Amino acid sequence: MKRGKRYRKCLELYDREKTYTVEEAVALLKKMHQECGPKFDQTVELAMRLGVDPRYADQMVRGSVILPHGLGREIKVLVLAEGEAQKVAKEAGADYVGGEELINKILKEEWTDFDVVIATPEIMPKVARLGKILGPRGLMPNPKTGTVTNNIQQAVEEAKKGRVEFKVDKTGNIHMPVGKISFDESKLIENIYTAIDAVVKARPSGAKGQYVRSITLSGTMTPGVKVDIAQVLKKLQEMAA
Repeated sequence: MKRGKRYRKCLELYDREKTYTVEEAVALLKKMHQECGPKFDQTVELAMRLGVDPRYADQMVRGSVILPHGLGREIKVLVLAEGEAQKVAKEAGADYVGGEELINKILKEEWTDFDVVIATPEIMPKVARLGKILGPRGLMPNPKTGTVTNNIQQAVEEAKKGRVEFKVDKTGNIHMPVGKISFDESKLIENIYTAIDAVVKARPSGAKGQYVRSITLSGTMTPGVKVDIAQVLKKLQEMAA
């Protein structure tokens, strides 16, 4: 695959075979953005390769995490509910609130102009029809990620603050946004450690051997920087002490 001039210039700024601390990786990403990155505010992406086989239920990894400094963009929240829950959702700041009429809109128009879908347990039998549309986009409400709940107010508020859902793909990898390149280094670093910690704590019972196999940080249009796993795990232990 032929890479562009900017991308190739970025590759010259660091050793692709070396692993870096989170702090060093963030500094490198910022340097790349300044010297050879695009003009827009890139999203910083976290990628983790895990020692699991998601074909088995006891090795599935999924969950959600509230990033302390958010994602740096407005999160559009859709709430599917009926009755009093709709009023609560609107007061909590949900962007779209409705019941069967919104379910039908999604079905007929394949409308997905939202980032998070929250639903009450009562309406889930109707929401189940949206699986083919919302599922592949990672938008299907799920109790394990806190998006199927009776506590609509809390769910909406957390989503607006920057709650990120994560789920291992069929190859054992997790990808998730952790902020914008314009964030202060300290805020970006805190978001990254918080995200990694959530994935580490979500280790399933069936995972054997080394759980975290690799960690990489990258910008939307800049190459990935390998992160030192041992350093990260040690740092997380120190933070928890």
